[in-house]
Amino acid sequence: MTIPPAAAEVIFHIGTFPVTNALLNGWIAVVFFVIVASFVSERNALVPKGIQHIAEAIVEFMLGEIRKVTGDAARARKFLPIVGTIFLFILFSNWFGLVPGTGSIGIWETKGGVRELIPLFRPAGSDLNLTLAIALFAVVASHVFGIVALGPVGHVSKFVNVRGVLKSLKHGPIAVVVALIEFGVGLLEIVSEVAKVLSLSLRLFGNVFAGEVLITVILGLFAYFLPIPFIFLEVLVGAIQATVFSMLTLAYLTVATEAHGSGEHEEKAAH
Repeated sequence: MTIPPAAAEVIFHIGTFPVTNALLNGWIAVVFFVIVASFVSERNALVPKGIQHIAEAIVEFMLGEIRKVTGDAARARKFLPIVGTIFLFILFSNWFGLVPGTGSIGIWETKGGVRELIPLFRPAGSDLNLTLAIALFAVVASHVFGIVALGPVGHVSKFVNVRGVLKSLKHGPIAVVVALIEFGVGLLEIVSEVAKVLSLSLRLFGNVFAGEVLITVILGLFAYFLPIPFIFLEVLVGAIQATVFSMLTLAYLTVATEAHGSGEHEEKAAH
């Protein structure tokens, strides 16, 4: 039994670019969805059937759930490509890591006089580089949508509300104090944006990597029957983590496109 290392192992190089086993898992997910999308688009019919029917049902379900958070159909359609893609990619990557052979089929290498198996495939979510990249993309996308929806000045004023301070000068000292407090809260929001990236990436990485270690330990103790409940648990955890990550991304997108002071919508999106 070999406990997988925290860092993904390098399988080969493309020039100077290292290709890890977790990256291979991610590429497989991308290729899979590209093939499915091409297959569905080529067989697009007025009356859906087969895989087209399944694809449309999934899209309609996700669109409905997104609309419950955004409160309007226009933003739901705008956010669907990002939120839906993140959900399906993470879900496929998590579940692909449970396919027999993942983590057990690989190449043998000698390191420090010890012969070790380097798996060819590893759950993509167990690589902090990938989870950090997805989290950074989600947070940056929320700011892009916020700038488009509110304009550069309106979006930046959520974090550096100089305009609010200047307007408060006309309404007396109490208004100035409140505006200064809001200004300070806005600066704290800048820190929270960094915290969003860290929390999203570390949560997904920690859960997926911990699950991989758990399955490895259980298989090392007893390879028959005992791992089955834990495998079903990992199936559930994979779906939950994909849902949590995508819904938090949706909340960030929704809040970013709300005008400053729309507390009711922000509370609904965060919930």
